Amino acid sequence: MATREISVNIPGDLDPVYSNRIQIAYKEDEFTFLFLHEIPGTNQARAKAIVSISPRHAKNLVEVLAKSVADYEQKFGQITAPAAAQPQESNVTIRGYS
Repeated sequence: MATREISVNIPGDLDPVYSNRIQIAYKEDEFTFLFLHEIPGTNQARAKAIVSISPRHAKNLVEVLAKSVADYEQKFGQITAPAAAQPQESNVTIRGYS
């Protein structure tokens, strides 16, 4: 696969966003990612960004993210999720966005 170099213009007023939760929705022609910041100790989260991409770009994102995580783990060690948090977080319902 040939590599391309792309010049990216990042506006000076573009603020970084921190997200510790994500909601993903999809339909035939797009995937939509709602990036949230869940406020610790509450049952509230603030929407930080909404990004929609094509299914083809979503598939590419999966591949790039898997490679990036593998590279990260090779450099810094295995990423492990807290065992107690997984069952609890799997039943979260997010209201206010559909």
